[in-house]
Amino acid sequence: MTESGRVDGSGAGIGDGSGVGVGHVSGAGIGDGSGVGVGHVSGAGIGDGTRAVRVGLPEPVKHEPTLPGPVFAAHFHLPGDPTGGYAYGRDENPTWTHLERAIGELEAPDSESDVETLVFASGMAAISAVLFSQLRAGDAVVLPDDGYQVLPLVREQLTAYGIEVRTAPTGDDAQLDILDGAKLLWIETPSNPGLDVCDVRRLAEAAHARGVLVAVDNTLATPLGQRPLELGADFAVASGTKMLTGHGDILLGYVACRDAELTASVRRWRKIVGAIPGPMEAWLAHRSLATLQLRADRQNANALVLAEALRGRAEVTGLRYPGLPDDPSHKVASRQMRRFGCVLSFTLPTRARAERFLEALRLVDDATSFGGVRSTAERRGRWGGDAVPEGFIRFSAGAEDPDDLVADVLRALDEAAAADG
Repeated sequence: MTESGRVDGSGAGIGDGSGVGVGHVSGAGIGDGSGVGVGHVSGAGIGDGTRAVRVGLPEPVKHEPTLPGPVFAAHFHLPGDPTGGYAYGRDENPTWTHLERAIGELEAPDSESDVETLVFASGMAAISAVLFSQLRAGDAVVLPDDGYQVLPLVREQLTAYGIEVRTAPTGDDAQLDILDGAKLLWIETPSNPGLDVCDVRRLAEAAHARGVLVAVDNTLATPLGQRPLELGADFAVASGTKMLTGHGDILLGYVACRDAELTASVRRWRKIVGAIPGPMEAWLAHRSLATLQLRADRQNANALVLAEALRGRAEVTGLRYPGLPDDPSHKVASRQMRRFGCVLSFTLPTRARAERFLEALRLVDDATSFGGVRSTAERRGRWGGDAVPEGFIRFSAGAEDPDDLVADVLRALDEAAAADG
């Protein structure tokens, strides 16, 4: 564990760098006027694991469950004037309330009362909500040109609405050069799938000096790896489909923000388009947060061990993992990330070699997405849209025993190579 509280590559470190493993759990519930009492975890010294298992839980009530089940309701009893509380299922739901409070406590644990979080039906719903609620015809937005595969489709739609779209790579903070006159800067760090990292604090300070809003896609890092709001971003946005929930069984997204006016505009967009999560998905997500620290530490450690094992393979080129000391992104990542993520990438000599490798794996699923407890890998070029070689592999380390995972990968590489004669 480093002095700043970041994981040093062993995967064993937790906490916030204060040296205090476990702080206290506040026993006081916070009410929001809706009849839902919400307890919270407080204290800067509380570790990530303690926080993860307590976030967003309601105030304890005798004979009631610690985490209430999902509330299935399209409408609520509403006599008289519609003031306060819950009215209609597209606007609010008690199950969302618990989850939104929980994510807010993870994104900004030292000031969760200042943060409001809105949950969405998917990560793209959350991304779209920020972009389309903040931008108007004639505005300019700065996007990464090496980000998530769907961003080119977003760019087409923004352009169709009369919004100027500028792009630059994530690495070397290249987006700085095209900020002037923009309305919004969109950052994705680490980038997907290339795993480049930019300096969020530097970019945010430069953007704010020019009157530019800043949104950070925090999907790959999760709040346990990186806290964009603490680094100066206006919005922390993520797909909860990935490591945040970690079981590959739900679609979810969220937006966290400290500014009440900005939050209101995103909430209005959610109401207009109806991009809301189902109560069951929200409940499953909240339930899954309790194991986030356990999953993240194991998966991060597995990713590092696997990356180190791949360094000695002659057929592996372009290996990237921000946790490797010699990775091009490591210096910046180590300043702002507390965990380096579960995703690594590398390139095999040919498309055929990559496909044989994937077919030979026994403990790793050939599937898209990342962040699940079961390891997944894919030849990313099969989708098109990513500027990667044909043999490029995006690998998401799961929670398997590290020795078993490494042995499976190395054996699959050997089998794929043997087929070349």
